[in-house]
Amino acid sequence: MLKIITSLALVFALGLGASNAALAEGKTYLRVIVVKTEDASAYLRELDKGKAMLKRLGVTVQMRAWRATFAGPDTGSLIVSQEYPSFAAFAEAAAKTAADPEFSQWLRNLDKVRKIATDSLYQEL
Repeated sequence: MLKIITSLALVFALGLGASNAALAEGKTYLRVIVVKTEDASAYLRELDKGKAMLKRLGVTVQMRAWRATFAGPDTGSLIVSQEYPSFAAFAEAAAKTAADPEFSQWLRNLDKVRKIATDSLYQEL
């Protein structure tokens, strides 16, 4: 009897985990990067290059840049938002960009015009 109860509990736990994974898959993910830069125009031009490379790689992402206005110590910083339709799309984008030499070089060059203050990933509720 104990084996049956244990087996049922395990099946229930696995099913619950699978349903949570399925629910999470339908959620939008938002990556928010707070950037410090001395030359916002140069940084934004570089972001345009990055957007073109992401399009070439077939990455599904909506990317926008913002200037922090009411943000405490981050006021004046640039905020880059990257919205992905799912965690799978985020993971796929990370794999594609990491495997692309041109994108990797662009990312290294981007460090010359900006310093990342924070880099966060959020899941839609």
